[in-house]
Amino acid sequence: MTQPTEPREFPKLDSATPEFWEVRYRADFTPWDAGKVPLQVQAFVAQQAKALRTLVPGCGSGYEIACFAQAGWDVLGVDFSSAALTRARARLGQYAHLTACTDFFALTASPPYEAIYERTFLCALKPSLRAEYAQQVARLLGPSGLLFGYFYYDDKQGGPPFAITPQELDTLLVPNFERVESTPVTDSIAIFVGKERWEVWRRRDARAARI
Repeated sequence: MTQPTEPREFPKLDSATPEFWEVRYRADFTPWDAGKVPLQVQAFVAQQAKALRTLVPGCGSGYEIACFAQAGWDVLGVDFSSAALTRARARLGQYAHLTACTDFFALTASPPYEAIYERTFLCALKPSLRAEYAQQVARLLGPSGLLFGYFYYDDKQGGPPFAITPQELDTLLVPNFERVESTPVTDSIAIFVGKERWEVWRRRDARAARI
């Protein structure tokens, strides 16, 4: 599946800046937007024995925020694009207050989060930011905290979305996490069909991990 062609009039901007995403949300060019809560997320929420304090980085349109909130979870969705949050808040209605316009890399957590949801955030980051991403999720999660969601695997160059290989993801996460689940995705959006997996990673005890 080829990537959607961006309009020629889009300015040349750095994808690591909010302005890059502002342009796309304002133009309603969001081919990464699933328009729904994925099936494996719904199943994951239903399987949990307790509500989880959860962070959603790069929350975009925020569909999953409502899903988590309706299950009684303490959830916060963050995005550094104000246009993305305008869309999310319009969709979320009574849950709009569960969002914040801030940079994921500037966040601190006390107490730590119990879960972080990953969907099209890591693949939106330049590869040069991946090590910082791995360190930040490790800092924000408490012992046995869960990093769960979708990981975009491919060996293509360029982006966004920036693909990652299984070996590269292991290099990033294994020092501080153990993979506890990895399964195919049956309801991928068009640009990710056959190239993403649902995975759950558990935070190791910080005393045995390396940050």
